[in-house]
Amino acid sequence: MTETAALPPLKLPELLAPAGDWDCVRAAVENGADSIYFGLDRFNARMRAQNFTEADLPALMEFLHRRGVRGYVTFNTLVFTDELADAEDYLRSVISAGVDAAIVQDVGICRLIRKISPDFPIHGSTQLTVTSPAGVEFARSLGCELVVLARENSIREIEAIQSAQRDQESVAGGPPPLPLEVFVHGALCVAYPGLCLTSVSLGGRSANRGECAQACRMPYELVSDGQTVDLGDRRYLLSPQDLSGLEVLPDLVRAGVRSLKIEGRLKSAEYVASITRVYRRALDQIAAAAATAAEQAVGPETASPPGAEPISEARYELEMAFSRGLHTGWFRGINNQELAHARFGKKRGVFLGEVSAVGPSAVRLRLEGPLKPGDGIGFDAGRPDLPEEGGRVYIVRALRDGFVELTFGSGAVDFQRVQIGNRIWKTDDPVLNRELRKTFEGDAPRQTRPLRFEVHGCAEAPMTLIVRDTEGHVVQVSSSILLMVAQKRPMTVESLGDSLGRLGGTPFHLGGMEVHLEGALILPVSELNRLRREAIAQLEILRAAPRIWTLLPAVPGSHSLATTVRPDSSLPVPATTAATTPELIVLVRSLSQLEAALRCGVSTVYCDFEDPKKYREAVTTFHTAHGCTVAPGAARPEIWVAPPRVFKPGEEWILKQVLSSNADGYLVRNPEHLRFFANHRRRGDFSLNVANPLAADWFITHEALERVTVSYDLNAEQVVALLRTAPPAWFELTLHQHMPLFHMEHCVFCAFLSKGTDYTNCGRPCDTHVVKLRDRTGAEHPLKADSGCRNTVFNARAQTGAESLARFVELGVRVFRIEFVDETPEQVATVIGRYRALLRNEITGQALWQELKLSSQLGVTRGQFETTEARKVFPRASSDRA
Repeated sequence: MTETAALPPLKLPELLAPAGDWDCVRAAVENGADSIYFGLDRFNARMRAQNFTEADLPALMEFLHRRGVRGYVTFNTLVFTDELADAEDYLRSVISAGVDAAIVQDVGICRLIRKISPDFPIHGSTQLTVTSPAGVEFARSLGCELVVLARENSIREIEAIQSAQRDQESVAGGPPPLPLEVFVHGALCVAYPGLCLTSVSLGGRSANRGECAQACRMPYELVSDGQTVDLGDRRYLLSPQDLSGLEVLPDLVRAGVRSLKIEGRLKSAEYVASITRVYRRALDQIAAAAATAAEQAVGPETASPPGAEPISEARYELEMAFSRGLHTGWFRGINNQELAHARFGKKRGVFLGEVSAVGPSAVRLRLEGPLKPGDGIGFDAGRPDLPEEGGRVYIVRALRDGFVELTFGSGAVDFQRVQIGNRIWKTDDPVLNRELRKTFEGDAPRQTRPLRFEVHGCAEAPMTLIVRDTEGHVVQVSSSILLMVAQKRPMTVESLGDSLGRLGGTPFHLGGMEVHLEGALILPVSELNRLRREAIAQLEILRAAPRIWTLLPAVPGSHSLATTVRPDSSLPVPATTAATTPELIVLVRSLSQLEAALRCGVSTVYCDFEDPKKYREAVTTFHTAHGCTVAPGAARPEIWVAPPRVFKPGEEWILKQVLSSNADGYLVRNPEHLRFFANHRRRGDFSLNVANPLAADWFITHEALERVTVSYDLNAEQVVALLRTAPPAWFELTLHQHMPLFHMEHCVFCAFLSKGTDYTNCGRPCDTHVVKLRDRTGAEHPLKADSGCRNTVFNARAQTGAESLARFVELGVRVFRIEFVDETPEQVATVIGRYRALLRNEITGQALWQELKLSSQLGVTRGQFETTEARKVFPRASSDRA
C-alpha cells in the first residue's frame, strides 16, 4: 500500500530576530524566529549591548542549529587599519564556529572574508546604504549573498529593485536576483544608515562604530530666517515614530522580500518574545490565507491579509513592548507629517486618555485603552525631558458617563505635579510580561519544527524509517524485529502517525507521513517507539554539527592579507600627479561662495549645490574666470560637481542634470554614481566610508576612481596608519568642514514649515527660508535640502585637522580639502587665505584654529562628549535606547 498525508509548504520570508544575550536567544527561538542576529564583544554596531564572546559561539550555534534556527554575527562597523589583523583572527573564529553568515558594513572586511573563505556567507549590512539596483549589484561584487536595504526604501522602490534584478537575470548569463532583507519593526534611525556622523562630531563617538549617542532623540528648536518658530509641544523634530510593518506584511511578502528583520539588540527578552511572536502569527496567517486561496484555485496574490481585529490585538502588544508611536515608516512612501510627531523621543506605551480631574489621591479620565490594577502608567505633561510622574494603579473604579477613577499606592504619585489635560500612557503590563516570560523559560521546547517521515517495508523484512527535516538532514533506521502480516488492525498512515508522531519534549512535530508498505503489516508499538527515539537522536546529532565552511590557512608569521594592500583587480591603478606642493581643494555650496573662491585664485573647486540645475552656470563661470590658457607648469584648473548623496529608483533625472553641466569630473558618493559616471573622471567622497587599505584598494583598482576621500570616522592616528599601508596618492583629506551630522529622508522643512506630506504639496519652504536647528546648548546647526528633498543637518561649528597637517604631508598626502556651508563670501576668502598660509608653513595649525575659532578635531579626536556642554546634548543616563 502507498498512502500520503501532507500539505505543500508555503515559502515565507525568513523572520530574523535580535538577540543581545541568552535569554533573548531563547525568547526568539521559542516564539518562532527562523534566525537570529547577534553581536560579539567587538566589531558590531551595538557596542552598548551585552553581546556574546567568541568563546560562546560553539555552544550558541549548536543550540540554534538543533532548533533549526540560523545565527548571524553582526560585523557591521567600519574597521580601522590597525585593527585588521585582529579582525582576521576574529573572522577565523566566527567561520570555524559554523556561524551561518556575517552581516558586514565595511568594504574592506567583505574583501578580507573572501580572501580567507571563498564560501562563507556575507550579508551586506544596512550600513552599506543600499537604496537602488546599483547598490545591490555593488554588494554582489563584494561577495554578498544577501543585502539589507536601507529603511528608507518604500515598497514601490523595493519592487523596482526586484524588477531591475529580474530584468538583469533575463539577459543571457545574467545573475539570479540577490535576496533582499528589510527591517520590519523597531526603532527608526532618522539618518540614512552609514551616513550619520552626529556622534562623531559632537560626542567623540562613532555611530559607524556602534556607539550612537542618540542625538536624534533629543529636543531641538526650529529657527527660520533668524526667528524661533513656535511649534507648541513639538520639540523632538528628528525623532521618528517606531517602525511597524505589520499592516504592510502581505505587500512585503508579495514583493519577494527574503528576510524580515526585527530591530532591538539592546532590548529585553520580553521585547524579543513579544515582537517575534506577533510577526510569526501574522506570517502564519498569510500562509494560511494563501493555502486557502490555492485550494480554491485563486492566485496567491489575492490572498487576504490578517483581519483588523488580530492587528488591533497585536498593536496593543507591540505598543507595550516598546513604542514611541508606531508607523509604517517609509514603506508606503513619504509622509513627513506622520513620520515624526515630535512630541517625545522616549518609550511611551499604550495611550489611555487625558486627565479630566485631579483629586488629592486620584485622577479621573475617559479610558481609551485597557487598564487593570497593577498596571504601570505615566503622566505626560508635554515635557519628556523633565522627570515625569507615574506609578502602579491600585484601583480602577468605573464612574458615571464613561469616566473612571484611578487610585495609586500611598506616596506613589505627587498629585500636585499632575494637571488636567496631561496625557496618560500605560507603560507596563505585569500580566503580559509574565505571559511572555513563560514562553521561553525552562528547557522544554515550545516552538517546534516539522519532520517528514517515510515508512518502507514488506512482510518478513525489517521496517525502514526515514526522517527528513527542513534543513536537508536525513536519517534512516531499521527495525530489529521483522514486519509481520497483520491478522487485524494493520498499520495505517493514521496509526503510524500516532505512534511515530509522539515527539513531545523534542524540538519537532510531525509535518508529513508517507507510508510505503507492501500489504497489511504490523510491528510492535515498543519497536516503533525505539525507532522514533533512535531516528530523533541521530537527527539531533546531525543538526548540532557546525556548518563547514572553507577556511584558507593563514600566512605563517604575518597577517599580510589584513595589513598590506594586495590589489586583486586587472584594472590599472590610475596615474596620479607627483606634485610636491600640497593642493588645496575648496568645496562650495553656492554661486557666491564659488565666486569668492575664484577671486582667491583657487584652481580646483568642488560644487555641492542644493539645485543641480545651477551646476551648468557654475561650470561656465569657473571656466570663464580661468580662461582658456594655463601657465606653463601649472595645474589645469578644474571644477568638479557632486550629485546628491543618496540615489533611489526613479531619480535618474537628477544624475542627468548633474552630467549635463559638463564638469571636469564628478564626486561620487554611492554605487549608482559609480555606475552612472563610469565613463567620466570620478573621485570618491567620504560617504564611501573608506577606513582601511583594503577598502581603498577596491575603489581605486576595481572601481577605477582617481582618489578617495578618507572616512570622517578616522582620527589623526588612524589616518596615519592608513597612509602607512596604502599609497598616499590614493587619498585626499578633508581638513576643514562643518561636519554633516544627519543626512535624512525626513524633511524638516516640509514637516514643520508646511502642511504638506512631501515635495508634491509642501510649497518648497526650503527654497525661501534659511533654517537652523537649535540644540540644548544654544548651538544653531544649519539645515539644507538637496534636489531629492533629503535634509542634511550640519554642525554649527566648523572643525579642523590643521594641527596634523605636517604629519600627513610628511607621509605623502598632497591633496587637502576645505568645505563651506553657509559662510559669506568674505568668510570664504578669509578661511582660504589662512589655509594657504598653513600650507606655506607661515602659521601653525594651533594658531589657525584659534584665530578662526574652530574646533580642533579630526574624526573622533578631541570629542566633546566629556565636556559639560556636550552632556547637555547627550545625557549618558537613558533607558530608552533604540
